[in-house]
Amino acid sequence: MTHKHAFEALDRTLRDILGCRNQYFGGKVIVFGCDFRQILPVVQHGTRQDVVNASISSSYLWPAIKVLRLTKNMRLTIGRDSSNIEQTMMFANWLLDLGEGKVGGPNDGETEIEIPDDLLIKDSLDPLSDLIQSVYPDILSNYNNKEFFEQRAVLAPTNEVVEQINDRLLEKIPGSEYQYLSSDSVCPDECLSDNFDERLYAPDILNGLNISGLPKHKLVLKVGVPVMLLRNINQKDGLCNGTRLQITSLGERIIKAQIISGTNIGDMVILPRIVLTPTDKKIPFKFQRRQYPVSVCFAMTVKKSQGQSLSKVGLFLKERVFSHGQLYVALSRVKSREGLKLLILDKDGKVTNKTTNVVYKEIFRDL
Repeated sequence: MTHKHAFEALDRTLRDILGCRNQYFGGKVIVFGCDFRQILPVVQHGTRQDVVNASISSSYLWPAIKVLRLTKNMRLTIGRDSSNIEQTMMFANWLLDLGEGKVGGPNDGETEIEIPDDLLIKDSLDPLSDLIQSVYPDILSNYNNKEFFEQRAVLAPTNEVVEQINDRLLEKIPGSEYQYLSSDSVCPDECLSDNFDERLYAPDILNGLNISGLPKHKLVLKVGVPVMLLRNINQKDGLCNGTRLQITSLGERIIKAQIISGTNIGDMVILPRIVLTPTDKKIPFKFQRRQYPVSVCFAMTVKKSQGQSLSKVGLFLKERVFSHGQLYVALSRVKSREGLKLLILDKDGKVTNKTTNVVYKEIFRDL
């Protein structure tokens, strides 16, 4: 997902530091880990060509890179019973074909594919409840158990759908709600502008802004609820953007939680409020929000799930995927075929077995 400019900047920096201007990365050996079937670098308002061009395979560094291929799907095969190895390999190969655009009809960017019936939620009066139940069975009996949330998540392509699922599950968790309101203000350098008008940046206007990567103005939490960090706080202690935690105590000025993902599972941490500034270029001014850098995480976006391994995954496709690799990433997070369920809705909101798969095949041309 990293833009090629980051690698090129590292290359130039190491050449300058080591004094080896004619050698890539100053003569140092660099190991890259990537899967071009997954989501590519994000280019805001970028076209298909812009996204592909942002990948490292389009960099001047690529001809010097030697490609080594991994051949075993460790996520699916580790710890599996040898009697099911054939079915496991069939599922693994199906995922690879889906990631390369070989499933369904001719694929020139996107195509419609059929999902096998055993992976689908269908013939239900309340399909979304059945999807949630498949991922979080008996949640009222297990919400205080950190292991219950470690290996489970509902995925969706957009933040709006994720928030709907999180709100729905948050209501089910017993206990008192704690509401934390943010303190929002315009950045000081904006106030120096000649065109600055305080009336346009009133607190209630700033409070109403919901921006990706930024916590809500009104953050509602309960003890036992899983949350996700939205910023890097302390990488040494495992507090990184995307780390999942479970709330153990809620105070007036701090939140106490236990890490349930990453390399520091089980560690107890205290989260303070911090000042956050959005990087979204759609906003024509700079403002800052002082809030706890977390969001409720019964469900998460497909992008946020990248890199995680889960035992139970429910994919809710109320809206179809819209970028390269999204469907492949969502389906490949699971450790077994039995742990995966999909709920797909068509334009009329009816359950269907067909969905869109987006694959930019030109990304594989030089591999």
